[in-house]
Amino acid sequence: MKAMWKGQVLAESSDTVVVESNHYFPRDSLLEDYFTPSDKTTHCPWKGDASYFSIQVEGDVNPDAAWYYPQPKDAAHEIAGRVAFWRGVVVTD
Repeated sequence: MKAMWKGQVLAESSDTVVVESNHYFPRDSLLEDYFTPSDKTTHCPWKGDASYFSIQVEGDVNPDAAWYYPQPKDAAHEIAGRVAFWRGVVVTD
């Protein structure tokens, strides 16, 4: 699977975990140069507290377009150490 935005591959892995139709990529599959930590956080009752990254490609910023659960709840243990995408980031195989 590949996560792409603005024609740039952001992450690539054959080891994704699908939860609620979102592919969670291993953190080490991300091309870190495109990611900046964000202050945004959200809460999911069954997964826990999410943190976000903004994505920057060639000067264009996609705010809060990637999220992860630093300490997921037990029910979501399979997404520990993984990152998912939205806001125009296309995930394809």
